[in-house]
Amino acid sequence: MASSSFERDQASPFVEYDRATWAALAPHAPLPLSEDDLARVRSVGDMLDAKEVLEVYQPLARLISLYAEGARHIHSITRNFLGDSVAHTPFIIGVAGSVAVGKSTTSRVLAELLSRSPDTPKVSLIATDGFLLPLSRLKQEGLLHRKGFPESYDRRALLRFVSQLKSGVSPVHAPVYSHLVYDRVEGESLEIDSPDIVIIEGLNVLAPPATNSALAISDLFDFGIYVDARTTDIARWYEERFVQLQQGAFSDPRSYFHRYADLAESDARLEAQRLWREINEPNLVENILPTRPRASLILRKEADHRINTVLLRKT
Repeated sequence: MASSSFERDQASPFVEYDRATWAALAPHAPLPLSEDDLARVRSVGDMLDAKEVLEVYQPLARLISLYAEGARHIHSITRNFLGDSVAHTPFIIGVAGSVAVGKSTTSRVLAELLSRSPDTPKVSLIATDGFLLPLSRLKQEGLLHRKGFPESYDRRALLRFVSQLKSGVSPVHAPVYSHLVYDRVEGESLEIDSPDIVIIEGLNVLAPPATNSALAISDLFDFGIYVDARTTDIARWYEERFVQLQQGAFSDPRSYFHRYADLAESDARLEAQRLWREINEPNLVENILPTRPRASLILRKEADHRINTVLLRKT
């Protein structure tokens, strides 16, 4: 059932729904995604299945559609009141959370579901990885070990990109990132032309402005989602994902992490634990986790990687 507890705080701005109550908000809806679709959107190590799509993501997609419809209505009546002809701009969703928590899967599932709605057929998904500083510059500035931290991004370019989207500029272009080579793809970009919805996924997308007088990309979002889990669970998922990649994608000689390909599994696990302890956990604790209360909605996962609780900000 729904309750108003968040972190056991009775003054919480969130309403909490257990999975059964949340699923009942969109009962008997047919599954719009095939098994091939699920395999395509599921990240390495995630446990997404048809049941989770039906019980968690279908109600969420419906809720977001209602928010987007409301935004279009407010825009229309405001435009009529002001007597101007400013075009409607896209509904922008930010999806944040730790490395290995499953935010990419969440973003891809939502993009698939929302794009199947007749009201929002044009959905674009952008990962902020493309706005990371080039690998050469990270090395030059001594930031390679801080990759993923706020200072490792071209924050000015990212803010300019989101501002253009929210200003109705079209088309706009986003840089492309390769996880294989661990760097931007020089000379390539993704064109976004008149979208209905844009999903922007990244570690720190819900972060507040750096100063009181600055603008953050989160200020331009219409809806923010935080994918949450216990830190100990995320650490374990990160280790398991690293081992799967080490036994798979890292074997490609082009991979930036090819040097790990020949490690024994025990050594790969030790390396994953070190990377988590020295880089990913500090980033989560210092920069990512503090943005959780800024979300419109929190998807909370249990140890089995499945979403069991949904927290929705009160309106």
